[in-house]
Amino acid sequence: MTIQNRDRFLDNLANSLGRPRLTEGVERPTWSFNPQWQVYADYTQDQLVDVLEKQCKKIHTTFKRTDKEGLPELLIEVIASYGGQKVLASNDRRNEDFGLPAIFDELQQQGVDIRLWDSAKERDNQVFAEQADIGITFSEITLAESATVTLFNDKDNGRTISLLPRCYIAIIPRSTLVPRMTQATKKIHDAHVQGREVSSCISFISGPSNSADIEMNLIVGVHGPVQATYIVVDD
Repeated sequence: MTIQNRDRFLDNLANSLGRPRLTEGVERPTWSFNPQWQVYADYTQDQLVDVLEKQCKKIHTTFKRTDKEGLPELLIEVIASYGGQKVLASNDRRNEDFGLPAIFDELQQQGVDIRLWDSAKERDNQVFAEQADIGITFSEITLAESATVTLFNDKDNGRTISLLPRCYIAIIPRSTLVPRMTQATKKIHDAHVQGREVSSCISFISGPSNSADIEMNLIVGVHGPVQATYIVVDD
Protein backbone atom coordinates (compact mmCIF):
# COMPACT_ATOMS: atom_id res chain seq x y z
CA MET A 1 0.00 0.00 0.00
CA THR A 2 1.32 3.46 -0.92
CA ILE A 3 1.04 6.29 1.61
CA GLN A 4 0.09 9.54 -0.10
CA ASN A 5 1.38 13.01 0.97
CA ARG A 6 3.13 11.66 4.09
CA ASP A 7 6.09 14.05 3.97
CA ARG A 8 3.93 17.12 3.42
CA PHE A 9 1.63 16.13 6.27
CA LEU A 10 4.53 15.58 8.70
CA ASP A 11 6.22 18.82 7.62
CA ASN A 12 3.02 20.77 8.29
CA LEU A 13 2.67 19.10 11.67
CA ALA A 14 6.23 20.01 12.65
CA ASN A 15 5.72 23.61 11.52
CA SER A 16 2.59 23.85 13.65
CA LEU A 17 4.62 22.66 16.65
CA GLY A 18 7.23 25.32 15.94
CA ARG A 19 10.17 22.95 15.50
CA PRO A 20 12.00 21.19 12.68
CA ARG A 21 10.79 17.76 11.67
CA LEU A 22 12.69 14.90 13.30
CA THR A 23 13.76 12.33 10.74
CA GLU A 24 16.29 10.31 12.75
CA GLY A 25 17.45 9.58 16.27
CA VAL A 26 13.94 8.97 17.58
CA GLU A 27 13.84 6.06 20.02
CA ARG A 28 10.82 4.41 21.55
CA PRO A 29 10.87 5.05 25.32
CA THR A 30 11.38 2.17 27.72
CA TRP A 31 8.67 2.27 30.34
CA SER A 32 9.44 1.08 33.87
CA PHE A 33 5.91 -0.22 34.38
CA ASN A 34 4.02 -2.28 31.79
CA PRO A 35 0.79 -3.52 33.39
CA GLN A 36 -0.71 -4.46 30.04
CA TRP A 37 1.76 -7.36 29.80
CA GLN A 38 1.31 -8.57 33.38
CA VAL A 39 -2.39 -9.39 33.54
CA TYR A 40 -2.77 -13.21 33.42
CA ALA A 41 0.80 -13.42 32.06
CA ASP A 42 1.60 -16.59 34.03
CA TYR A 43 -1.70 -18.36 33.33
CA THR A 44 -1.78 -21.71 31.57
CA GLN A 45 -4.17 -22.32 28.66
CA ASP A 46 -6.57 -24.16 31.00
CA GLN A 47 -6.54 -21.23 33.43
CA LEU A 48 -7.29 -18.87 30.56
CA VAL A 49 -10.24 -21.09 29.64
CA ASP A 50 -11.56 -20.60 33.19
CA VAL A 51 -11.19 -16.82 32.85
CA LEU A 52 -13.04 -16.95 29.52
CA GLU A 53 -15.86 -19.02 31.00
CA LYS A 54 -16.40 -16.59 33.90
CA GLN A 55 -16.42 -13.61 31.55
CA CYS A 56 -18.95 -15.32 29.25
CA LYS A 57 -21.46 -15.23 32.11
CA LYS A 58 -21.04 -11.47 32.37
CA ILE A 59 -21.64 -10.87 28.66
CA HIS A 60 -24.67 -13.19 28.36
CA THR A 61 -22.84 -15.77 26.27
CA THR A 62 -23.29 -19.53 26.55
CA PHE A 63 -20.01 -21.32 27.17
CA LYS A 64 -19.31 -24.89 26.05
CA ARG A 65 -16.15 -26.99 26.05
CA THR A 66 -15.31 -30.20 24.21
CA ASP A 67 -12.62 -31.90 22.15
CA LYS A 68 -12.54 -32.64 18.42
CA GLU A 69 -14.24 -36.00 18.91
CA GLY A 70 -17.08 -34.43 20.87
CA LEU A 71 -17.53 -31.40 18.62
CA PRO A 72 -19.99 -32.98 16.11
CA GLU A 73 -22.54 -33.98 18.75
CA LEU A 74 -22.19 -30.72 20.68
CA LEU A 75 -22.41 -28.47 17.62
CA ILE A 76 -25.54 -30.25 16.36
CA GLU A 77 -27.04 -29.92 19.84
CA VAL A 78 -26.36 -26.17 20.00
CA ILE A 79 -27.77 -25.60 16.50
CA ALA A 80 -30.93 -27.52 17.46
CA SER A 81 -31.29 -25.48 20.66
CA TYR A 82 -31.38 -22.31 18.56
CA GLY A 83 -33.97 -23.78 16.20
CA GLY A 84 -31.46 -23.55 13.39
CA GLN A 85 -33.08 -24.24 10.02
CA LYS A 86 -30.88 -21.87 8.02
CA VAL A 87 -27.19 -21.83 8.89
CA LEU A 88 -24.34 -19.86 7.30
CA ALA A 89 -20.71 -20.79 8.02
CA SER A 90 -17.37 -19.41 6.92
CA ASN A 91 -15.43 -21.29 4.26
CA ASP A 92 -12.60 -21.65 6.76
CA ARG A 93 -9.35 -23.52 6.18
CA ARG A 94 -9.97 -25.33 9.50
CA ASN A 95 -13.34 -26.79 8.54
CA GLU A 96 -11.77 -30.04 7.38
CA ASP A 97 -9.44 -30.34 10.36
CA PHE A 98 -12.33 -30.04 12.82
CA GLY A 99 -14.66 -32.36 10.88
CA LEU A 100 -17.23 -29.74 9.95
CA PRO A 101 -18.08 -31.10 6.46
CA ALA A 102 -19.41 -34.35 7.98
CA ILE A 103 -21.38 -32.37 10.56
CA PHE A 104 -22.89 -30.16 7.86
CA ASP A 105 -23.79 -33.20 5.74
CA GLU A 106 -25.65 -34.72 8.68
CA LEU A 107 -27.51 -31.47 9.30
CA GLN A 108 -28.54 -31.25 5.65
CA GLN A 109 -29.92 -34.78 5.85
CA GLN A 110 -32.02 -33.54 8.76
CA GLY A 111 -33.47 -30.79 6.55
CA VAL A 112 -31.25 -27.90 7.67
CA ASP A 113 -30.35 -25.44 4.91
CA ILE A 114 -26.66 -24.93 5.62
CA ARG A 115 -24.31 -23.03 3.36
CA LEU A 116 -20.67 -21.99 3.28
CA TRP A 117 -19.70 -18.44 2.41
CA ASP A 118 -19.06 -18.38 -1.34
CA SER A 119 -16.80 -15.58 -2.56
CA ALA A 120 -18.34 -15.85 -6.04
CA LYS A 121 -21.81 -15.03 -4.68
CA GLU A 122 -21.36 -11.81 -2.73
CA ARG A 123 -24.97 -10.59 -2.80
CA ASP A 124 -26.43 -14.08 -2.33
CA ASN A 125 -24.26 -14.51 0.78
CA GLN A 126 -25.63 -11.33 2.31
CA VAL A 127 -29.25 -12.14 1.50
CA PHE A 128 -28.92 -15.59 3.07
CA ALA A 129 -27.17 -14.11 6.11
CA GLU A 130 -30.16 -11.83 6.67
CA GLN A 131 -32.47 -14.85 6.68
CA ALA A 132 -30.21 -17.22 8.64
CA ASP A 133 -30.94 -18.44 12.14
CA ILE A 134 -27.27 -19.06 12.91
CA GLY A 135 -23.85 -17.89 11.77
CA ILE A 136 -20.77 -20.01 12.52
CA THR A 137 -17.13 -18.94 12.42
CA PHE A 138 -13.79 -19.89 13.94
CA SER A 139 -11.90 -17.51 16.22
CA GLU A 140 -8.39 -16.60 15.10
CA ILE A 141 -7.32 -15.12 18.45
CA THR A 142 -9.43 -15.31 21.61
CA LEU A 143 -9.12 -12.77 24.43
CA ALA A 144 -9.82 -14.49 27.75
CA GLU A 145 -10.13 -11.31 29.82
CA SER A 146 -13.01 -9.85 27.80
CA ALA A 147 -14.35 -13.06 26.20
CA THR A 148 -13.64 -11.62 22.78
CA VAL A 149 -13.23 -13.60 19.57
CA THR A 150 -11.13 -12.18 16.76
CA LEU A 151 -12.24 -12.75 13.17
CA PHE A 152 -10.07 -12.16 10.11
CA ASN A 153 -12.74 -11.21 7.59
CA ASP A 154 -11.82 -11.94 4.01
CA LYS A 155 -13.28 -13.42 0.82
CA ASP A 156 -14.04 -16.73 2.59
CA ASN A 157 -15.24 -15.27 5.88
CA GLY A 158 -17.63 -12.39 5.33
CA ARG A 159 -18.31 -10.01 8.22
CA THR A 160 -22.07 -10.53 7.95
CA ILE A 161 -21.76 -14.18 9.08
CA SER A 162 -21.34 -13.00 12.66
CA LEU A 163 -23.49 -9.89 12.29
CA LEU A 164 -26.77 -10.62 10.51
CA PRO A 165 -28.03 -14.07 11.64
CA ARG A 166 -30.25 -14.23 14.74
CA CYS A 167 -27.72 -16.36 16.67
CA TYR A 168 -23.96 -16.73 16.53
CA ILE A 169 -21.67 -19.69 17.29
CA ALA A 170 -17.92 -19.20 17.65
CA ILE A 171 -15.72 -22.28 17.47
CA ILE A 172 -12.65 -21.51 19.58
CA PRO A 173 -9.58 -23.73 19.33
CA ARG A 174 -8.05 -23.65 22.80
CA SER A 175 -4.67 -22.82 21.24
CA THR A 176 -6.03 -19.41 20.14
CA LEU A 177 -6.45 -18.19 23.73
CA VAL A 178 -4.39 -15.21 24.90
CA PRO A 179 -4.81 -13.15 28.08
CA ARG A 180 -6.08 -9.88 26.60
CA MET A 181 -6.01 -7.33 23.78
CA THR A 182 -2.30 -6.62 24.35
CA GLN A 183 -1.27 -10.07 23.19
CA ALA A 184 -3.84 -10.17 20.39
CA THR A 185 -2.58 -6.97 18.77
CA LYS A 186 1.03 -8.15 19.13
CA LYS A 187 0.20 -11.36 17.29
CA ILE A 188 -1.38 -9.36 14.47
CA HIS A 189 1.54 -6.92 14.35
CA ASP A 190 4.14 -9.70 14.35
CA ALA A 191 2.33 -11.51 11.54
CA HIS A 192 2.42 -8.33 9.45
CA VAL A 193 6.11 -7.70 10.17
CA GLN A 194 6.94 -11.30 9.20
CA GLY A 195 5.22 -10.84 5.87
CA ARG A 196 2.34 -13.20 6.58
CA GLU A 197 -1.04 -12.38 5.10
CA VAL A 198 -3.25 -10.46 7.52
CA SER A 199 -6.81 -9.47 6.70
CA SER A 200 -7.48 -5.78 6.14
CA CYS A 201 -10.74 -6.19 8.07
CA ILE A 202 -10.49 -7.60 11.60
CA SER A 203 -13.53 -7.95 13.85
CA PHE A 204 -13.42 -8.16 17.64
CA ILE A 205 -16.67 -9.65 18.98
CA SER A 206 -17.63 -10.02 22.63
CA GLY A 207 -20.81 -12.06 22.84
CA PRO A 208 -24.25 -11.11 21.51
CA SER A 209 -25.30 -7.61 20.54
CA ASN A 210 -25.60 -5.45 23.68
CA SER A 211 -26.31 -1.76 24.09
CA ALA A 212 -27.08 0.34 27.16
CA ASP A 213 -26.68 3.72 25.48
CA ILE A 214 -30.25 4.81 26.17
CA GLU A 215 -30.91 5.56 29.86
CA MET A 216 -28.48 2.76 30.84
CA ASN A 217 -31.07 0.09 30.02
CA LEU A 218 -29.48 -3.03 28.55
CA ILE A 219 -30.96 -3.98 25.18
CA VAL A 220 -29.89 -7.17 23.40
CA GLY A 221 -30.00 -7.58 19.63
CA VAL A 222 -30.01 -3.96 18.49
CA HIS A 223 -27.20 -4.35 15.96
CA GLY A 224 -26.36 -8.05 15.83
CA PRO A 225 -27.22 -11.54 17.09
CA VAL A 226 -29.44 -11.83 20.15
CA GLN A 227 -27.78 -15.05 21.35
CA ALA A 228 -24.24 -16.37 21.19
CA THR A 229 -22.42 -19.58 22.10
CA TYR A 230 -18.69 -20.06 22.43
CA ILE A 231 -17.46 -23.63 21.93
CA VAL A 232 -13.89 -24.11 23.17
CA VAL A 233 -12.32 -27.12 21.47
CA ASP A 234 -9.27 -28.76 23.03
CA ASP A 235 -6.95 -28.96 20.06
